[in-house]
Formats: sequence, C-alpha cells, structure tokens
Amino acid sequence: MKIAGIITDTNQYFTFKLDQEIYALDITQVREVLDFSEITKVPRMPEFMRGVINLRGGVVPVVDLRLKFGMTKTVKTVDTCVIIIDLTIEDETTLLGVLADSVQEVMTMEPDQISAPPKIGTRLDTEFIKGMGEKNEKFVIIIDIDKVFSLDDMTVLKSKGDVSKTKENGKQDIHSGTSI
Repeated sequence: MKIAGIITDTNQYFTFKLDQEIYALDITQVREVLDFSEITKVPRMPEFMRGVINLRGGVVPVVDLRLKFGMTKTVKTVDTCVIIIDLTIEDETTLLGVLADSVQEVMTMEPDQISAPPKIGTRLDTEFIKGMGEKNEKFVIIIDIDKVFSLDDMTVLKSKGDVSKTKENGKQDIHSGTSI
C-alpha cells in the first residue's frame, strides 16, 4: 500500500545498477533476467528504444533505461542483462525488456527504511520515483516503472511487440504464444 507518496508495507525489491546508482523495482513486476544477447534494431524508433528480442516466440521491445533517464547509452559488458518486466499503463499490460548494467539482489525493505521521493520543484518530473530506500548507507532509488513511460512511449512500444496483434479468432497472448 502507498499513501501520499510513502510506502507503508514491507516489500521485496529487485535491485539493479545503472551507471553507479542502484535502482529497485517491485519484485512482482519482474518476470526474468536474460543475458544481453542480440537485439534487432527497429527503424525510426525513439533513441531509448534499442529494438526487440525474441522471447520464446514472442516479440518483446527492449529499452535502455540509461537513455530514458538522460544518461549515456548502455554498453555491453559481461554483467549487462535484460530484465523482463510487466509494464502496465491505463489498465493494459505488456512485456518489456529493460537493459541494466548489472543485477544486484532481491532485498526486503521495511517502510521505515524508505523515505518519500525528493521534491525537486515543478520543472523536473520525479513522479516515477516511489521512494528512496537505504542499504549500507547508500541510497536505493525505488522506481515505479509504469510511470517511467508516457502513454506515447507505450503506444510506440506496443506497436513493436506482438501484444496487441489481432488474429481472426482473437488476440495473441504474448506470454504463451497461443491465441485466446
């Protein structure tokens, strides 16, 4: 539960690094972690969208959170990975691959370990930050991945994946690759 920007329940978070900072996602949104492999580039996409991957027969868009957050492009290293997450915007859920410099750990944080997100004025959008956790005297930025992407971003991402592809007899379920 979240009241007025403050997390009030104990939660488990999946942590990962971008640049030198540690970020966290609610563990319930993380499906799996893949090694960074070949990404097929899609023409005329926003810079933060690196392309698509094949995940068990389904097309999954892959984004570079470093670029989305105004950092430099992710460079492939031995630790670079793709985190497959469930992204929900306006009651629609899709699979999304997110590049990370490295995966850290799954950690449990109590509400008293989490501070409210910083208020940086009206010019900077920090709505996607759920809170600031602390571990070993270092901040962990807890993000609401659903708020990182705008509705326009979601439209672009969905158009590149198979999530809204309609067949004669219904929609294709990207999770199983079967028609429903």
